[in-house]
Amino acid sequence: MNKKKRFPLVLVVLVLFFQSLIGITAQAADDFSVNANAGYAIDADSGKVFFNQDGDTPKGIASITKTVTAYLVLDAIKQQKITWEQEVPISEYAEKLSTVPDLSNVTLVRGQKYTVKDLFEAMIVQSANACAVALAELIAGDEHTFVNQMREQLDKWDIKDATIINASGLSNVYLKDHMYPGTQENDENLMSARDVAIIAQHLIKDFPEVLETAKIKEKTFAPNSSQPDEMKNWNVMLFDGPNYKEGVDGLKTGTTDLAGACFVGTIQKDGRRVITVILNALDQPNNENARFTETGKLMDYCLNNWSQQDVTVAGQTPTDKKELKVTEGKEKTVALAMEKPVKLWIRSDMDPNDLTIKTTLDQSLLDDNAIIAPVHKNEKIGVVSVSLTQDTLGYVQKNEGATADLVTKNEVQKASTFELIWQKITGLFS
Repeated sequence: MNKKKRFPLVLVVLVLFFQSLIGITAQAADDFSVNANAGYAIDADSGKVFFNQDGDTPKGIASITKTVTAYLVLDAIKQQKITWEQEVPISEYAEKLSTVPDLSNVTLVRGQKYTVKDLFEAMIVQSANACAVALAELIAGDEHTFVNQMREQLDKWDIKDATIINASGLSNVYLKDHMYPGTQENDENLMSARDVAIIAQHLIKDFPEVLETAKIKEKTFAPNSSQPDEMKNWNVMLFDGPNYKEGVDGLKTGTTDLAGACFVGTIQKDGRRVITVILNALDQPNNENARFTETGKLMDYCLNNWSQQDVTVAGQTPTDKKELKVTEGKEKTVALAMEKPVKLWIRSDMDPNDLTIKTTLDQSLLDDNAIIAPVHKNEKIGVVSVSLTQDTLGYVQKNEGATADLVTKNEVQKASTFELIWQKITGLFS
């Protein structure tokens, strides 16, 4: 057989093979799902949503609640209301709660010395429920007042659909006489996966030191007390084994009968940080680490299918507003441009050239939608927002997105008196 005639055939086969791979990748990116009641993922920096599977419906969150409690503790330290080394008194309620069978806890004993740092680490690493209560009582005087502060904080983040009734995430069935007023015995904290992602984003942005605690694998709680406890992080993605994932450094697990197995995770890789949320991993009865399996898949999906790319360049003319009328100028119009390049997060199956561009003029600088001469070069007269037409996921909060200042591309000098008269004359005839 002539070998030269075989080469084109091999080339065709290779081309078809790689085309099929591209098709598989695009289909995988579009059809990806997690085996859970809800899944959500965002870029930690920009808030760009990478994945949303029933992420807007409030569901049980269990001990993920403690991310809000942690935020208020860290904020109280920042405001110097409390300190890391401050001793925390243990109430009868917290002591009794710490010994309830089947609850995640470390043993608290009244009269023993525990610092804020001791309890905070136990709350995050061991998910110690009684420690969350003790910290709430320290900051607010009692847990119910602290719950009100939690609600106020969520309101500041524009989270309106959450139900918060305690600082730990436990079902009311365990709290008995300490239930929040007006709640029922089987009530629990509820949030959407989106809400959880918003809280995690604020927690990591405002208090990145929380990750130093969240990635502690094992530690002895209160080693000098009468009842020290050995703590082991519930986040198995930190440990060697089938669920280990390099770059994972948080954040918080949660489990109740209502909520199922939940996990808000975060991974830092190649200069970017992703936040993921899994609520009620459905394979938990068959796989005790199902929430981490689904988290690993979701993290890979985000890191492998989403990348940030330049979609415009500095000086580019926006397609929906190429020029602006000029009043009393030597020229009647001035060209417009974007001051800086715009980057967008783009999924592998999306067209980076299919853009939706919207300009918003600053009307305070204009007179009847025209700018009055003289006009300076690079004078800001509005904002350009750019989005990918195929991307319907948006950002986790409304005020976030890709924008660039809209500026004038060149200067326009003010016309002389003679030129203005001539313009009026020619305008009458035209």
